[in-house]
Amino acid sequence: MSLLTLDTHVDIRWPEPPDPLTESTQQVDFPKMARGGMQAAIFIAYVPQGKRDAAGHAAAAERAEAMLRHIRARADGMARRFCTTPEELEACHAAGALGVLSAVENGYAMGHDLGAPARWRALGACYLTLTHDGHNDLSDSARPKPALGDVPEEHGGLSPLGRQAIAALNAAGMLVDVSHVSKRGMLQAADLSRAPIVATHTACRALCDHPRGIDDEQLDVLKAVGGLAQITAVPAFLRRMPDGEKNPASVEDMAAHVDHAVRRIGIEHVGVSSDFDGGGGVIGWRDASETNGLTVALRARGYGERELGLLWSGNFLRLWRQALALAAR
Repeated sequence: MSLLTLDTHVDIRWPEPPDPLTESTQQVDFPKMARGGMQAAIFIAYVPQGKRDAAGHAAAAERAEAMLRHIRARADGMARRFCTTPEELEACHAAGALGVLSAVENGYAMGHDLGAPARWRALGACYLTLTHDGHNDLSDSARPKPALGDVPEEHGGLSPLGRQAIAALNAAGMLVDVSHVSKRGMLQAADLSRAPIVATHTACRALCDHPRGIDDEQLDVLKAVGGLAQITAVPAFLRRMPDGEKNPASVEDMAAHVDHAVRRIGIEHVGVSSDFDGGGGVIGWRDASETNGLTVALRARGYGERELGLLWSGNFLRLWRQALALAAR
């Protein structure tokens, strides 16, 4: 079987998303996926951080669930299949169809409703990114938002509600994504979650000291709990540039971050993603039509078919299977 290239973090425009069936201004649509060799993508129900009151939480929940229903409707069941399990995705790939999957970004959409993960899972979502930019009621963010009144640290990592949310995610079979979470919150999530955690779109702070990256201590913890760090194509996470200068980050920079993580914690705990239509895009992988460019860069560094399979999808699918098996028990 050919390499299963699963991009685990792709944003969509909202509330007026373009038609994915035709070539669009988006970095990811079905024609670009087919042309570039991106076999599957997890499209994100992203909710920006807003006011933390009943009205704000209700609006965020409504938006997230409307987006999840929309993502599911993108698939026609034939050339494009909506996949809710690793087995469905593998069958989709074997049939030569494009895989459509979903996830939720920002636990703000949960509000204080611990039943939300079960509803989202029923709609097909496979993970929740606990925070975005700005603290929410679940956790401190790696990037507080002073404009929302954020102090540098509010909860000391996870809040009591955030700890309950992790248990609810485990029970629903959804992975815990710590990509935007503060370091203290990430370490607490790793300790609390009964399923391995994942950072679906991050990079290595040892190579580029950006608050959205993770440091070597965090990488070591991901290995210890069987988790996964996925290097993403956001230029600012990969290469630091003086203010005002254009960032020339490329697939080579991504490959360098992959190398660092693999040397530190092993190939079984590293993956890749794009964050397309959410800030991602580097020289050599500007959109879904150039997906093979990253594969070529990784091959040039000595990654063979087994390693590429793990980086592109194998490791993520292993974690997802573990989360689903845990929930089933």
